Amino acid sequence: MSLRLLGGALALALLAHAGVVQAKPAGGAAGPQILNPIAIDPLRLLPPFPVDGSATQAEELAELRRLQATRTPAEFERAKWNAEHEDATAFASAMGPKFDLAKLPATARLLQDVRAEQAAISKRAKSEFHRTRPWVADPAIVGCPHGGDKGKSAYPSGHSTLGYTLAVVMADLAPEQAQSVLARAADYAHDRLVCGAHYRSDVVAGQAMGVAIGVELLRAPALKPELDAARRELATAGVTQAPSP
Repeated sequence: MSLRLLGGALALALLAHAGVVQAKPAGGAAGPQILNPIAIDPLRLLPPFPVDGSATQAEELAELRRLQATRTPAEFERAKWNAEHEDATAFASAMGPKFDLAKLPATARLLQDVRAEQAAISKRAKSEFHRTRPWVADPAIVGCPHGGDKGKSAYPSGHSTLGYTLAVVMADLAPEQAQSVLARAADYAHDRLVCGAHYRSDVVAGQAMGVAIGVELLRAPALKPELDAARRELATAGVTQAPSP
């Protein structure tokens, strides 16, 4: 099975096991506050990543070298911008000119809670797997700045998890923009490869996790009031069409 097809299969497997609890988001909490932290267990839901020295890792490194050799300055700048914007503002272009979170407080609150929920799950996943970053495995890979990252947090891709979590929720809030939002998530995730920050299998795993988290958040009773408020607000602001009576 190809890595691209594997992403869809992983998402289905995640959805089969995920669950929700009726709890409310709490700022600064260490773990997820809406989804069941036991049900969404990365070690039970994601397959092992390709180990260092394996043929698959060699193929993934070769892909990153090709991307590094062929990326244009504009593509690299876009990838760096995406790396620096880990929030819903990265999807503003896909949502249209009326999508301004400064003027949409209910939507901003919802998306911040969604972001916090996926961040807790993503952080746990990274700490469980400890995969070496590509630029550690091959110092010839020079990509986006990685600050104080110690190089053991590659799997799954946190940006990809975030991008697909937000995209699933936003596509449900704004069905008219669903395809553009999901396409934006794909570009956002791909740019982690352009950055040299992740292997493709990291991005595939992040896609699977993000889709699963997003769908489960949409089904979570605790989040329904925020979802309903955001839908009303987006319709009033003209970001989306008002639902038919």
